[in-house]
Amino acid sequence: MPETDPRTPDPFKHDAGRDPAARDKAGTATDGETALPSGAPAGPSAEDGLPAGAGSRAAGSHGAHSKAGPSKPAKEGKAHGPVYLWVKEVLTVVAIAVVLSFLIKTFLFRAFYIPSESMVNTLDVNDRIFVNLLVPEPFALERGDVVVFKDTKGWLVPSPEKADGPFTWVQDGLTFVGLLPDNSEQHLVKRAIGLPGDHVVCCDAGGKLTINGQPVDETYINPAEVPDIRNFDVVVPAGKIWVMGDNRNHSADSRAHQEVNGGFVDMPDIEGKAAVIAWPLNRITGLGNYPDVFRNVPAPAGK
Repeated sequence: MPETDPRTPDPFKHDAGRDPAARDKAGTATDGETALPSGAPAGPSAEDGLPAGAGSRAAGSHGAHSKAGPSKPAKEGKAHGPVYLWVKEVLTVVAIAVVLSFLIKTFLFRAFYIPSESMVNTLDVNDRIFVNLLVPEPFALERGDVVVFKDTKGWLVPSPEKADGPFTWVQDGLTFVGLLPDNSEQHLVKRAIGLPGDHVVCCDAGGKLTINGQPVDETYINPAEVPDIRNFDVVVPAGKIWVMGDNRNHSADSRAHQEVNGGFVDMPDIEGKAAVIAWPLNRITGLGNYPDVFRNVPAPAGK
C-alpha cells in the first residue's frame, strides 16, 4: 500500500513551485512554537488549564490578594505536658470525691468509731461502722436496731480536751466531709430494746427480759458471760426509746442512767441506725436487728 493517498495532496509537492523565500516566510508563520509576534506578551498555554482570558483574571486576583497581605496562621493553644494533665485529673477526682462524701455523710451515711466494749460481741473496740441517717426519719426505727445517738444527757465522762497538733485541722476537715469516722467520743452506740409505749421489764422467773409481757430470747447478747440481773420496770414515753448494750455486764446503758430522763434516749438525739461494719476488712458485715427475737412481741397497750 502506498504511503501517500493519491487523493491527498502532497504538501511538499504543493510547495514545490513556490519561491524558497516564500516557503521560508510561510514556514516562519506556521511554526507552532514561535507563532507569537515579536514583543507580544506571553499568555497562558493550553497546558495551564485556564480558559481564554483567565490569565488576566488570575493576575488581577493575585494582585488583590497581595494588597490584603499574607493570611496570619491561627493562634495555637498552649500545649500542656503530661504532668499537668495528670495533676489536673487527680485534683478533679479528689474534688468530686470530697463533694460526694460530704453529700453522703450529710444525707445518707456517716462513719463512726467504736471506742468501748459495751457492744461486744456484735461490735469490737476499734471497729468502724457506717450509720444509716435515714432512720428514724423518714424510715421508722425497729426493735433490735443498733443505734448511734448523741450524748446530750451526760452519760459519758467528759473527755479531756486534746491538744491540737500541726495536722489536727486536716483530721477535723476530713471528719467533717465524711472521709474519716467521728472519733470525738461524744456519741454512744446501743441496741434499741423498747420503742414508744413498750412496757419493758427485767426479768421474769426464767431470768429473761420481757416486752409487753412477752419473754424474749436475746441471742445477740455476748455469750462469753452470763448477764447479771439488774431489775427494772419501765414504760417508754412517746418520742423516746430504751437502749441496752449487747455486752450486758460491761454496758452503762439505760439501766444505769434512770435518774436522768428516766434512762431514755430522745428520738431527736438519734443519729441513725448502724448498718454495716466497714473496718477492719476481716470484720466487714451487715448489722441485723434480729427480727426473730421480737417476732412475737405484741403491740403496746392501747395501740
